[in-house]
Amino acid sequence: MKLAILDLYDGTPNQGMRCIKDMVARYEGDLEDWKVFDVRGKNEVPDLSYDIFISTGGPGNPLEGDGVWDKNYYNWLDSVWSWNQKNPEDKKHVFFICHSFQMMVNHFNLAKITKRYSKSFGTFPVHKAAKGIDDPLFKELPEPFYIADFRDFQAVEANEERFTEIGAKIIALEKYRPHVALERAIMGIRLSDEIVGVQFHPEADPDGMLLHFSSKKQEQHIKENYGVEKYDDMIEHLNDEDKINLTHDTILPTFLENAIKTIVAAKSVMA
Repeated sequence: MKLAILDLYDGTPNQGMRCIKDMVARYEGDLEDWKVFDVRGKNEVPDLSYDIFISTGGPGNPLEGDGVWDKNYYNWLDSVWSWNQKNPEDKKHVFFICHSFQMMVNHFNLAKITKRYSKSFGTFPVHKAAKGIDDPLFKELPEPFYIADFRDFQAVEANEERFTEIGAKIIALEKYRPHVALERAIMGIRLSDEIVGVQFHPEADPDGMLLHFSSKKQEQHIKENYGVEKYDDMIEHLNDEDKINLTHDTILPTFLENAIKTIVAAKSVMA
């Protein structure tokens, strides 16, 4: 069993890659091999010898590329989708995070990707959609559950006809804001039992975030740009075991454990 991490950060310093690598390392006993592919910096994408894929967040506009790395990425995505249609007993498992979630949504024409009125920055509650209440990734989480969210873009205006056509479903929605006359963003989509993505950062490590945002420089930047209340709320959520920590310990581990269990069962049948 092999796992590939598709790194879309393009060399930008971040905490996401460290968190994902730390998470994957917990499952090394179940994996023959795992490898990071630098999608944007080196035009690398994994082949279909890999069984599990985690596609990361990243900077910039998800609708823009250089015509090379983004084409390679979409070709990879199409190849995985095609493989799963043709090999029902040996499917690939994929998890999309933030930037790559937006790219996936746009590629499958599931919704519109638009620039937000203002950047989403910090920790927030997010709600399970009706079809997400019993989703394996969310069913052990409270309603709402808390997420780390840092983005300039969003998925809105779901293409319901396309959702029906490919059997996809919305599993999470942006926090409810009755005082804001804007559509709630789509925060999670399940394309199939094996392929799922979220708009936020489930890999976010509360301890790492707390260390980063507690520095004087970051504290001053956040308070000046987002307000003292936003900063205080974020630090409180990072210290609360039932908020960001619970999300970190639940979503990606559940995806990996379910994928590994499913693949082991499938391989034993084929053997």
